[in-house]
This record gives sequence, C-alpha cells and structure tokens, in this order.
Amino acid sequence: MKFLIDANLPFRLAKSLKIRGFDILHTDDLPDKERTTDKEIRKISVEQDRIVITKDSDFLDSHVIQGVPSKLLLVTTGNIVNKELIDLFDKYFETTIQLFDIYDLIELNNEQIIGHER
Repeated sequence: MKFLIDANLPFRLAKSLKIRGFDILHTDDLPDKERTTDKEIRKISVEQDRIVITKDSDFLDSHVIQGVPSKLLLVTTGNIVNKELIDLFDKYFETTIQLFDIYDLIELNNEQIIGHER
C-alpha cells in the first residue's frame, strides 16, 4: 500500500511510517510542498494509487461524492501534539492496513479506528 500525507499532518509522521517500511509521500516531498492543492493531491492519489491521509473534510466530501481519492484515512483527532498523533498511528496502523482490505474509508480518532461503509 502507498500513502500520501496531506500538509495538515506533520512530516514527522511520514518519517515514522517510512521507517516502518511503508511507501509514503508527504506534501512536503512534492514540488509545491504545503501549497500543493487538494486537486493535485487527488490527481496524484489516482495516478499513483495512493491512499490519502488527511484531517481535511474536503477529501471526505470528494471521496463520498466522486470516489476520489478511492481510499481515504481521515484523522479526526482534533488538535493534539505530534507525539500523541504518532503514538496513535503506531497503535492502530497495522489494523488500518487490514481494514483497507474491507473498507475504502477509515477514520482515526483519539480512541479508536473505524471502518466506514460507502
């Protein structure tokens, strides 16, 4: 599985997941960095078959209405410190991978990970 992390999540998260062997792009890896548009992120997700990881509900809307991105990990933790966010990913990421075999939309909040039917 390949992932694209939106600018609203820390680059440190990308580094943490790369260390664990995942194919990760962060918007900071792209030419326009944090100014990469949502449209461009959607395009890259389709062209490179990447799951978008974001806090931006605009991606939820486009996923539900247009099916783009085809798979989405929506982070609904609110504002938490980066260490807590990375700890949540450490705790739930293997489960997340398994859930993507069943669901196209996964939500990660402060207490659990949830697979949503389309």
